Amino acid sequence: MLNIITSWFSTHGFDPALAELMARGATAASILVVCIIANFVAKHLIVRGLGYLISQTENQRDDIFMERKVLSRLAHFAPAVVVYLLAPVALEGYESLITLMSNIIFIYMIFLGMLFIDSLLNALVDIYRTFDASRNIPIKSFVQIAKLVVFLIGTIFIISIILGKTPLYLISGLGALTAVLMLVFKDTLLGFVAGIQLTTNKMLARGDWLEMPKHNADGVVLDVTLTTVKVQNWDKTITTVPTYALISESFKNWRGMSESAGRRIKRAIYIDINSIKLCDDAMLKRFQKITLIGDYLDTKINEITAYNKNNQIGDDALINGRRLTNVGTFRAYVEAYLKEHPLINKNMTFLVRQLAPTEHGLPIEIYVFCRDKVWRNYEAIQADIFDHLLAVAPEFDLRVFQIAAGSDFRAAIQAA
Repeated sequence: MLNIITSWFSTHGFDPALAELMARGATAASILVVCIIANFVAKHLIVRGLGYLISQTENQRDDIFMERKVLSRLAHFAPAVVVYLLAPVALEGYESLITLMSNIIFIYMIFLGMLFIDSLLNALVDIYRTFDASRNIPIKSFVQIAKLVVFLIGTIFIISIILGKTPLYLISGLGALTAVLMLVFKDTLLGFVAGIQLTTNKMLARGDWLEMPKHNADGVVLDVTLTTVKVQNWDKTITTVPTYALISESFKNWRGMSESAGRRIKRAIYIDINSIKLCDDAMLKRFQKITLIGDYLDTKINEITAYNKNNQIGDDALINGRRLTNVGTFRAYVEAYLKEHPLINKNMTFLVRQLAPTEHGLPIEIYVFCRDKVWRNYEAIQADIFDHLLAVAPEFDLRVFQIAAGSDFRAAIQAA
């Protein structure tokens, strides 16, 4: 083709050397024009046309290919292929330049290929995350391994082109560098193995609530990657934990709570032991007016009266025979109150128990599960329950324990 153009210039009176130079210049200009046309067609007509069609579809997943610029990066191949195919025409007769130009363009296309695969894999990860399965089976670490392999292979091909050696020559030389490579990619290999274990055993997934005090991590898992797990703490800070640390160390995953039918409430009210006493008739009559424990008290009073009568125990002293206590009655009230609460799950563990006395008094612990697991709502429900119980404790002649403050001592001194 170059000879034809050169002959055409020569027939029009140009010097043969000048005619050849002009022919090469015209060929190069033609190649440049074709590149511009190919670039315009690929990017402005094909890519934008496909982008418009994608934007008109109801499926939102195909929009991800545009957001990740998959088609845009693929369009860069058009001018590169034109130059790779037509450059030898303009450089005909200069084999060394043809080889150099072909190698440069080929390296450029390999680089474009790596970027295209990177964008494609990112788009596939984003699409996968739109499915429910992505929450339990994260694949980002495996995709990162795939990227690493692609970039490694691409780099080997680029180096082989620069050195003029076959890729197999370089690959065979990597065997001698195995120890060095394992040292360099130690975290990557550990993270890959840890990622397989985490995924296979379903130990951790994106969206889980992770608690790992050693690494100051307490929040929602944002991402599980090849080398790190990114956690957004409740104070909105970001903590990154090495992936292999989740295998070698212990951590708490709150997913079980999220997937269960309730969130645990475990808190105690400390009763001043000095306020605990046996119930006399006046106290029982007052307690019987409390709706929630009216039936309970009637049953217990009849049971105790029958027992004391059968055992010929008189009422001259409360210490004789069986008697109700104000703290036991209060415990029965707490249980009845929680059973009536609409947001307490009665089908899960339900305990109102008395723990061993401490220097702070007698703990009455509530161990139940709240149906609403949303943190804000859960805290409000828990607070409402204990607001009520702390307020009604004096109705049972009980005092909630509190360490004396300076104001308490001043009041005692003034009263004296």
